[in-house]
Amino acid sequence: MKHLPTPIASTAPTPLLDVQGLNAWYGAAQVVFDAQLHVQRGEVVALIGRNGAGKSSTLKAIMGLMPRRTGRVMFADRDISKTAPYQAARWGLGYVPEDRRIFTDLTVLENLTIGIQPARCWADGSPAPQWSLDQVFALFPNLADMQQRSASHMSGGEQQMLTVARTLMGNPLMVLLDEPSEGVAPVIVEQMGEMILALKAQGVSVLLSEQNNHFADWVSDRSYALDRGAIVTAT
Repeated sequence: MKHLPTPIASTAPTPLLDVQGLNAWYGAAQVVFDAQLHVQRGEVVALIGRNGAGKSSTLKAIMGLMPRRTGRVMFADRDISKTAPYQAARWGLGYVPEDRRIFTDLTVLENLTIGIQPARCWADGSPAPQWSLDQVFALFPNLADMQQRSASHMSGGEQQMLTVARTLMGNPLMVLLDEPSEGVAPVIVEQMGEMILALKAQGVSVLLSEQNNHFADWVSDRSYALDRGAIVTAT
């Protein structure tokens, strides 16, 4: 009897985020088509494409913010395909929306304090990166100078920084970052890029949507190009 060779075990690490066959709808309109992507621990991956290509919808579908979705989404060894967004956040999946959604009637410091969550560990039990107010203020010095300012009295770029900082106070294992460079001054864009690279250096993963190809090339390790809700190339 002929013996088949023993399969060689894969040495590739399990992705922190693994998306398979993800579809999503707004009402009867399908906007995400069979998305398949993965992000490793400490990796920055970009979703690139023109406005309306489906980048933001893909992030929302991963986070569970779409009213209807099918497919499989694995995050940190958990199946979050049917999980509510707040539960995914409790497990360490951070989300920074394009429209910021800060609490405008609260101060900068109060917005940051609301985002605090307990320290986390990776799946192997080792401690994950933890963020304190001092660390966030070191990353975004502008916020340190306006701790008592009402969030309603901030520029668009400052509000974007505050949204990212509030997400970091939740000690995320991974951040879904929607259009970080859109509509903000070049100096803020540069700070956003430095922030993404700082997250990567600490082992935090980032999946970002971006129209600015130059910015995406600067900060990302890999990219997926989208068109009309579908991934068309992976590089």
